[in-house]
Amino acid sequence: MNETLLDIRGLKTHFHTFGGLVKAVDGVSFDVKRGEVVGLVGESGGGKSVIGFSILRLIDPPGRIEAGEIVFDGEDLIRKTEDELRAVRGGEIAMVFQDPMTSLNPVYTIGRQMDEMLKLHTDLDEPARRARCIRMLEDVGISEAESRLDAYPHQFSGGMRQRVVIAIALLAGSRLIIADEPTTALDVTVQSQILKLMRRQISERGAAMILVTHDLAVVSEMADRVVVLYCGKVVERGRTEDVIAHPAHPYTRGLLDSIPRITDRQHRLRQIPGTVPDIRKLGKGCSFRERCFRAQPLCAEQAPKLAPVRHSLDAACHFPLEESEA
Repeated sequence: MNETLLDIRGLKTHFHTFGGLVKAVDGVSFDVKRGEVVGLVGESGGGKSVIGFSILRLIDPPGRIEAGEIVFDGEDLIRKTEDELRAVRGGEIAMVFQDPMTSLNPVYTIGRQMDEMLKLHTDLDEPARRARCIRMLEDVGISEAESRLDAYPHQFSGGMRQRVVIAIALLAGSRLIIADEPTTALDVTVQSQILKLMRRQISERGAAMILVTHDLAVVSEMADRVVVLYCGKVVERGRTEDVIAHPAHPYTRGLLDSIPRITDRQHRLRQIPGTVPDIRKLGKGCSFRERCFRAQPLCAEQAPKLAPVRHSLDAACHFPLEESEA
């Protein structure tokens, strides 16, 4: 059996707006192996969520997938018809959306929305479906699960709604879960519980997960490999322990430096200078050059290509950090 469950090759997703062409995802490539968690990290606007929507072909006009391949279990999803994709969405690939308020239908009960997922993607009868829904709500930490099935989304707190969204994604036994900021609305205690649940689920089923987040602490706990994105491009990728301990790209170094540390009480928190540039006006050089402490004239003239640096790390940088510097 092929270990690779998902293989994204040269994916380009662009938005044709009145203000200009937005290359939200511009030639991104990475793979996800069975039983593995891959973290997509970076600042807002880097293209993380758009990659998730592109995998499920949920890009609406004025956006469209311009080029690339999204190969899931040997089949290119870009070539599938809408009817074929309906079997994939929710059944084979599930997505935990970032905003639980817009993920749940306010006029249907939680139980009905969970049951609909099982009706579409399993052959279980009604009592078995209800039993599975109750068990999954209990797994994600919702008390009195049976009575909660008859409640509406507005009767749940924001954190509980997020747990329901996660439960729906896990219900049908999907082989790939795309989790877009799955713990944003949760407190630290529940966040840890949910992350352990999701990790256990994918381990037991031999499934895989793409974890979209800006939280490097969550990535270090959950992900086997990390893909760092900036302005729609991969700037670094590799094993989590290598990226966290010895990053090669100055942008990754900047993200790590911005995390508060209990041992650095005497120093001001460091931050990456400037802001993310307008993605419509990037020019021909490195998109990070204006904020980079290692930038040189070459960076303004030529965009770096993603290339092996050391260990498991690939980085798109003309002047990557040495291991001792990182």
